[in-house]
Amino acid sequence: MDYKQISTEIYNDVLAGENLGSLPSYIPELASVSKDKFGVFFFGLKEESFGIGDYQEKFSIQSIAKVLSMSLAYRELGADIWNRVNVEPSGTSFNSLVQLETDAGIPRNPLINAGAIVVCDILLSLFNDAPERFLNFVRHLANNSNIDYSKRIAESEKSVGYRNYALCYYLKSLGNIHNSPEEVLDFYFNLCSIEMTCEELAYTFSFLANDGITLHDNKTVLNNSFAKRVNAIMQTCGFYDESGEFAFRVGLPGKSGVGGGIAAVMPDHYSIVVWSPSLNAKGNSYRGMKFLEDFTTRTKISVF
Repeated sequence: MDYKQISTEIYNDVLAGENLGSLPSYIPELASVSKDKFGVFFFGLKEESFGIGDYQEKFSIQSIAKVLSMSLAYRELGADIWNRVNVEPSGTSFNSLVQLETDAGIPRNPLINAGAIVVCDILLSLFNDAPERFLNFVRHLANNSNIDYSKRIAESEKSVGYRNYALCYYLKSLGNIHNSPEEVLDFYFNLCSIEMTCEELAYTFSFLANDGITLHDNKTVLNNSFAKRVNAIMQTCGFYDESGEFAFRVGLPGKSGVGGGIAAVMPDHYSIVVWSPSLNAKGNSYRGMKFLEDFTTRTKISVF
């Protein structure tokens, strides 16, 4: 199959169409990005890899990083992680406080804000140098020692992150945060600030298409069973309360971020990243969703 030709045709069609949605104005640094940016990178396990458009420009991966923090915590803690955070789709906004009260302080899944904050707390309890340990973990997955936190973006998010402060302190009051909320939130804001290109991020996620094994050094990051479960959580929870819609229209495990990125994988075949900063009403990239829907329709390959 000629993935490159199909992708180029879809890219040009989507580029020529409407670019609906808006930038996330509640995060100053993200609101200043051009909404016309549009990049795609396809990383094939057995096929040719290629990029289209702005695929070599760095962007803030935001919540996509939550898949990686979950993977590290899961690898270290095993099934005990699920005592602190659930694996159910949320069905509500990614920063819902109401749901936490209903569920007695156990977040629905690790990919919503409350769940990712709990995962940060878990990592802080596991490692004395958790932010550095996590960054090195990401650098290993990316095979790139230059991946880093963005102080600029982290400070921007921290300056307006009142809802995340509320979530963290509420979790603390319910007994599901064990460390200092300030320390947990600093780690969380840094985690979301990581910048990568589409190309870097597609390679980073390739281990989830390859049974949990990194391609450059053949190291097992997650065993096959754990990798399968991480992909399952992405499939059911990776797009907040639009996760069912993404499964229905695209049919790939994936994760979005409010920086406009979407990372998705087809196990045993490829990983793919699309970046377009303009977001739909649910906080997912408008062009990214459109591209991936057309991509799996044209290639006739998805998990279903």
